[in-house]
Amino acid sequence: MKEPVRFDVALFGEMMMLLVADRPGPLEEVPSFHKRTAGAETNVAIGLARLGLRVAWGSRLGTDSMGRYLLAEMQREGVDCSHVARDPAQRTGFQFKGRVTDGSDPPVEYHRKGSAASHMAPDDVDAAWLRGARHLHATGVFPAISATARAAAHKTFEVMRAAGRTISFDPNLRPTLWATPQEMRREINAFACQADWVLPGLEEGRFLTGQDTPEAIARFYRERGAKLVAVKLGPEGAYYDSEQGSGRVPGFPVKEVVDTVGAGDGFAVGVVSALLEGRGVADAVRRGAWIGARAVQVLGDTEGLPTRAELEAARL
Repeated sequence: MKEPVRFDVALFGEMMMLLVADRPGPLEEVPSFHKRTAGAETNVAIGLARLGLRVAWGSRLGTDSMGRYLLAEMQREGVDCSHVARDPAQRTGFQFKGRVTDGSDPPVEYHRKGSAASHMAPDDVDAAWLRGARHLHATGVFPAISATARAAAHKTFEVMRAAGRTISFDPNLRPTLWATPQEMRREINAFACQADWVLPGLEEGRFLTGQDTPEAIARFYRERGAKLVAVKLGPEGAYYDSEQGSGRVPGFPVKEVVDTVGAGDGFAVGVVSALLEGRGVADAVRRGAWIGARAVQVLGDTEGLPTRAELEAARL
């Protein structure tokens, strides 16, 4: 019996408490920090929920104050958290993020090793619940945090592919979480080649495919089964290759780059939401570029993610 569709998008991944420096300088010299949320998958979940999509998130948190804070924030955003386990034996991960004034990537210090989410395993994936979503969005972060999490990520792909659902994948490379660059390339490409929509950044694509140009990177994944590849080009916008054709979308003007973290997640929010609404590929990539540009102009990972009203005001 086919499960009824209850959600538009399901995501699995680790959420961390984020402590953002209140001023530039080395982290050890910063006197105070602002509390925020962080996590590639949960950034996308929040962005999709703000646009009115029905979003479900599966994960594991500690029962500590950080876990309680993160769970409350996701519930406040309207994300279904019924499959977020609370583990009293493990702690919730967190990270520090510095501030920069030159538009470069800010320094980030992670404290996630051995976290509750890293103990997730295939048994944490409720297949019947997952099939209740019409789409799975995944990134390369969750499978990188542990071998058991990687096995859980593979199970989510297997369940959704068997159910005939669509899958989007953002490589979101985290080299420090992998034993070697070769392992990272092999494992990330194994996921990307099972996805319908692949969303690499230009430098990520060069590393993963050995190709130099956006066109060649996109061709690499299209030849391996992807229906759409959108290569993020930073301020230059994005290049896409799909069953509907190929092309480039220019970047949107940015007054000041405050924090580059989260721009790729914003791009995914735009592309995935538009495609699930039945919009064309060019429109979807344009929406992604617009949200990505918003994301770099704010301090936290999610402050730039728009509401549906803001999206409609921008006519995107």
